[in-house]
Amino acid sequence: MQHEDNADSPVELEIPARPRKLDAFEVGRVLPAPARRMVGPFAFFDHMGPAQLEPGVGMDVRPHPHIGLATVTYLFEGEIFHRDSLGSQQPIRPGAINWMTAGRGIVHSERSPAEARAQGPALHGLQLWVALPREAEESEPAFSHHPADTIPEVEGPGVRVRVLAGEAYGRTAPTPIASRLFYVEAHLAAGARLEVPAYTERAAYVIEGELRGGNKTLAPRTLAVLRSGDLTALEATVPTRVVLIGGEPLGEPRWIWWNFVSSSQERIVQAAHEWKEQRFPLVPGDEVERIPLTDEPKFSHPPG
Repeated sequence: MQHEDNADSPVELEIPARPRKLDAFEVGRVLPAPARRMVGPFAFFDHMGPAQLEPGVGMDVRPHPHIGLATVTYLFEGEIFHRDSLGSQQPIRPGAINWMTAGRGIVHSERSPAEARAQGPALHGLQLWVALPREAEESEPAFSHHPADTIPEVEGPGVRVRVLAGEAYGRTAPTPIASRLFYVEAHLAAGARLEVPAYTERAAYVIEGELRGGNKTLAPRTLAVLRSGDLTALEATVPTRVVLIGGEPLGEPRWIWWNFVSSSQERIVQAAHEWKEQRFPLVPGDEVERIPLTDEPKFSHPPG
């Protein structure tokens, strides 16, 4: 991680994506990081791919549990089939948003569809987790899917923005958020400028291309945590795709361990024991496999 102390730059901290193996392909783990656990309510940020897998190989994230968060899946390329313990069965394709609220507990799996697997699937996308406010941590689990044509868009000179969650640029996304946040994807032509909404905490992650913020260059696969304050303008030096995230802090720390997020360590320990004892519900259509839990919760990092 690098801290940026120059007053001419809006960048407070840079967090590079760290490689992590996920089945047959590699992801870039961005959040949580030792230097920064959360940005607004966003507690987890994985960049999946880009990957082109061999025929017969696919993504196989077996059934696993979550509590206290919402998973947000967005693809640039490829397809994932989502199943969960509510009975949801939903293909995720580029431009659509999958929003799964775990609340008091849900189980889901994410796999490459059989047709794509046979051909050798491509996969490129993001999965983020949003920590729920305390009053929603034990809410009923829920699932919602929002096709690409339901995502609001805004266009300006050399800029096209899609508002994936929350409110930004005068548009409100259909995703069922539980606290104040924003998540957008933007395409910029070379020389185009984009203002970052003035939330308390915000960050930019370049998917491809390059941005300038003051005297600082924002390169791909690095999360640039931006200083709090007024609108911040970023400029594309080449054609660029970027995502912006942020929002208001939840007001109290969140513990993050394995697939669980909570304001309470004890609640995470309880969820871990429930999973080991197979007391979470099964995923219809994917009942045979599961990701086992072989460790007890440990909290070596401070909460986010």
